[in-house]
Amino acid sequence: MPNPLLAEKDQQFLNISDTKFKYMDFKRKIHRLIIWPLLFIAIIVTLVLLKDFIIIPIAKPLPKVQPTVEYGIVTDSFAIVREEVKSGQNLASIISSFNTESSQINMLSQKADGIFDFRKFRAGNEYIAMVSNNKQKKLQYFVYEISDTNYVVFDFRDSLHVHAGSKEVVNRLRSASGIINSSLWNSIEDAKADPNLAIALAQIYQWTIDFYAIQKGDEFKVIFEDLSVDGKSVAMGVIHAAWFKHSGKEYYAYRFQQDNVTEYFNEKGENLRREFLKAPLKFTRISSKFSNSRYHPILRIYRPHHGVDYAAPSGTPVHTIGSGIVQKAAYSGGAGRLIVIKHNNDFTTSYMHLSGFGAGIHAGSKVSQGQVIGYVGTSGLSTGAHLDFRILKNGQAIDPLKVESPPAFPVSQKYKPQFDSIAGLYQKNLGMIK
Repeated sequence: MPNPLLAEKDQQFLNISDTKFKYMDFKRKIHRLIIWPLLFIAIIVTLVLLKDFIIIPIAKPLPKVQPTVEYGIVTDSFAIVREEVKSGQNLASIISSFNTESSQINMLSQKADGIFDFRKFRAGNEYIAMVSNNKQKKLQYFVYEISDTNYVVFDFRDSLHVHAGSKEVVNRLRSASGIINSSLWNSIEDAKADPNLAIALAQIYQWTIDFYAIQKGDEFKVIFEDLSVDGKSVAMGVIHAAWFKHSGKEYYAYRFQQDNVTEYFNEKGENLRREFLKAPLKFTRISSKFSNSRYHPILRIYRPHHGVDYAAPSGTPVHTIGSGIVQKAAYSGGAGRLIVIKHNNDFTTSYMHLSGFGAGIHAGSKVSQGQVIGYVGTSGLSTGAHLDFRILKNGQAIDPLKVESPPAFPVSQKYKPQFDSIAGLYQKNLGMIK
């Protein structure tokens, strides 16, 4: 009821205020019942839509620590001693310097029988002793490296046990290149490559390049296998491709297998192997060439020298340049110890001033290309150790340095597409070598 004590206007004001209050209270209820739930739903929907873009920090797992393994042994719990075998030391004396029982040392030879020969224990090789990290400091393992790849393990933990092992050999392709200033050997050493690469190249090109006539400025590029153990190069594998520039002429060599036989071929698929080798010696020098008038140092007269003299230390192996039958192997006057080989209907070769003959070499014996038939000497009319090498074609002397020998079998037609593809790839890779 209206308050009789209030004036009429005041009563009207109170009625209006009361109405506004009720309206505001209604509005708040609407917000609570409708607006806030809608806002909550909107937030949930937004979070669902953005779930893939929200990064929730989580604790990172601790990295796993990989154990150190050598020779198939986890070494983290041992004290490691690495040394080289010194001159005068033997296996028993080294092992006894660690805390080992005398009974175990006495059993070393018996346990290693058939696994390791103690006579092959060498000064300079490395050994590794693995010792316990407690007060006793007892020897647990002893490893002796027989070579870069092979080793033997002596296990002292319980009863003595011995076993052999080998390291993983990693085979990688490497390249080398160089310009010859003095010799192929020196140039390869300058290229920081295995010097055996020189021997391998000489063997590949022995039918096509005379390595005694190598000149300053000749060049080479080669792709070969490098064998490494523990990141250290230990040996050279096969050569896959090579390029040699000699006297301005380019010679390619690509390794390729056909009918289970692996040989080297040039870019045309022609076999680098020939009926005759370029020379009967390896890595010597020519001291005298083919001539129709040469001054003889002993007889002191000018006369024909229808051969090539190769200067080499006495005892250097002499190889036959081709397969054939020995016609003569005997001492023959001024020629000294002489070997004559008949190769086919056309060619005969002779080797003079030898110090001796190879095993099984006698008249009538068969020889194969590259076989050692004798050794450099100074027998007969000779002023020093050298080989006088001669070739006769149909009975006439010819210059050995100018003989063009026919090649062996080329790449067959059925393998030609495969060879062309491989040779193209090799040629591209060789071209990229600086």
